[in-house]
Amino acid sequence: MSTNSLVKFENLSPKFRELYAKAKDFVDNECIPAEHLFEEQMGKGDQRWKVIPPVLEELKVKARSLGLWNLFLGKSYKEGAGLSNVEYGLIAELTGKCSRIAPEAMNCAAPDTGNMEVFAKYGTEAQKARWLVPLMEGKIRSAFAMTEPLVASSDATNIELNIRREGGEYVLNGRKWWISGAGDPRCAVYLVMGKSDAGNKNKHRQQSIVIVPSDTPGITVVRPLTVFGFDDAPEGHCEIIFKDVRVPVENIVLGEGRGFEVIQGRLGPGRIHHCMRTIGIAERALEYMMVRVTDPTRRTFGKGLSEHGTIVQDIAKSRIEIDRARFLVLNAAQKIDEGNAKSALKEISMAKVDVPSMALRVLDRAIQAHGAGGLSEDFPLAKMYAGVRTLRFADGPDEVHLFQLGRNELRRAEEIRALQQQQKAKAVALLNKAKL
Repeated sequence: MSTNSLVKFENLSPKFRELYAKAKDFVDNECIPAEHLFEEQMGKGDQRWKVIPPVLEELKVKARSLGLWNLFLGKSYKEGAGLSNVEYGLIAELTGKCSRIAPEAMNCAAPDTGNMEVFAKYGTEAQKARWLVPLMEGKIRSAFAMTEPLVASSDATNIELNIRREGGEYVLNGRKWWISGAGDPRCAVYLVMGKSDAGNKNKHRQQSIVIVPSDTPGITVVRPLTVFGFDDAPEGHCEIIFKDVRVPVENIVLGEGRGFEVIQGRLGPGRIHHCMRTIGIAERALEYMMVRVTDPTRRTFGKGLSEHGTIVQDIAKSRIEIDRARFLVLNAAQKIDEGNAKSALKEISMAKVDVPSMALRVLDRAIQAHGAGGLSEDFPLAKMYAGVRTLRFADGPDEVHLFQLGRNELRRAEEIRALQQQQKAKAVALLNKAKL
């Protein structure tokens, strides 16, 4: 983190300060140097979906030995690390600088973090024993299946996958896509959202979430989808068909018709985690840009790149935008800490909209400074850009958050109008009194 006056580290817990120092060293000196080895150890062809680079498992062992494990679960969970949302947010930013490796190495990678929070917050003791424990041990991975190809999934009431109860089982039929993590051979469980009561007059009580083991008969992983050509193997983002998939009724999460309640509880803190990791990505992109433009071999029109006014301005803009975005996110995290995610909906939405767009601008400037090389895989910038671009859709598209924010602001209009009328009346009275 380059600058930050919003949060004073000396006011945060000693435990956090120790973990932050360890995490910074771990990311800078273990994870980032391992990136090229990670890529070399990836499988080739179809093996990309079957091979987990050994260096990742080695880093997981090291992270756990340092106490850098499951830090995302907050103070309200008995399974958590005891950090506040502000504290974990600052550590999440560090992991974003090596987003491909560091979050998973520390068992703090999406979508597992959100799914673990669901199990910790809403799961029965049996569900926790079967799924939460191995997830927190880093022995398995998971996926969250909500988005569908045949409806506008940005309005989650449109979800069509059918959940029908037959005796002691639920039967699932439907199609999902963009299911992150479903391609991973370690993915052992899906949390699947569908309609269990389509006739309910309350459209937010029609949905339920069901736990589905990934080896359940009737599941077909159709294909991995690509983001600007990147497949993100081995985790991937997959299209999946559920055909007569049967699971016991004990696999319901929280209860029938409570799917919206679960996803809202899941998404609040998760959006903050995404935002802080994205700020880490933006910081690293700016670092790449500064190294590039100060390279003495890179000269144009008789000057070094950093001597051109537009380059200097772009660096200044990126610094301003990164710091502004960080303040937005930490403000949202602080609001959650002071109350809960529901009390911080405005602040979470503001951060969720601003941060990905900010990071894309920073990345675009860094790519431009690298010339055509910035578009290639010789540098990580293009892949980082592709990954960040997905965040303008993930956990709710920008348009949904902007609509909610704007609508809430408009509720203040009548109060503002009344105040302005009072002010105008007082202004007239003052003029009359002055006989002007």
